[in-house]
Amino acid sequence: MRPMSYGQGGPQSQWDPWKPNSQQPWGTGDDGSTPDWAALAEASETRNKRRRLLFIGGGALATLGIGTAVAMGVVSANGDDKANRPTSSLPATADLPSASSTPTFAPTSAPPPLDPKEFVSSKAKDTAPNGPELLFPGRQLTMGTAVYKKGAKADSTSCATGAAGTLGKILAANGCTRIMRVTYARDGIAVTVGVAVFDTEAQALKVKSQSDGKSIVKALAGGSVKAFCNGAICRSTTNSYGRYAYFTITGFANGKDVTTKDTAVFTTGDDLAEFAFQQLRRRGEAQASAAADS
Repeated sequence: MRPMSYGQGGPQSQWDPWKPNSQQPWGTGDDGSTPDWAALAEASETRNKRRRLLFIGGGALATLGIGTAVAMGVVSANGDDKANRPTSSLPATADLPSASSTPTFAPTSAPPPLDPKEFVSSKAKDTAPNGPELLFPGRQLTMGTAVYKKGAKADSTSCATGAAGTLGKILAANGCTRIMRVTYARDGIAVTVGVAVFDTEAQALKVKSQSDGKSIVKALAGGSVKAFCNGAICRSTTNSYGRYAYFTITGFANGKDVTTKDTAVFTTGDDLAEFAFQQLRRRGEAQASAAADS
């Protein structure tokens, strides 16, 4: 590149396009000298680069300024009195609704199930048909591995006809309205189960509490079962469920006395007492189910 020429008056300072009052690199006289175009082009390129850098830097500063203005605008969006509130005034995390939370509903409570015993505890609710064939159906009874053959049956509104010893007096004093009896036999052992009916549960409970060892249901003979427990020692039980009191008397069909060693007699009496209880409970369950469905 050729050396740059200077104007009249001797050499001057080199031109700096960004320095105020600096002189241009060509003379101002009429000496006929030609401008150095290559040097001018190089200076112009340098000047353009510096301008681009300034524009880029200025744009970044402008962007930062806009972001600051937006942030300040968000803070003061709720009015001047709430502007620049400290972060402690924001609700705690637990107070904010969760986007992933599932809605909850108050639990619904189903009505309590009906009590089966309630339907056999009073005459007013215990309205289903009744009788010895309904309480003790079929021709035989199976309890576990034991099978008992069904014998004679009896049904009377005169409760004294089905009672022996002191039981008749107790039944009458507490308002007995009906007594049903059925006899079963197995392996030379006979048992009569009797069910006395009252208007209320309280009456049946009194019969249970007032009965003693001499308050027994009268043994019922018939068919293949001859008279039993007539003067012989037999085993008897007394219990109640709802408005019913139920009894058993168990002994040997040949008239032999029962002793504490005769476990088969005790098992037979317990089986029939358990079956009477189950049948009375089922009676209550059936009526409770019907009432729930109505």
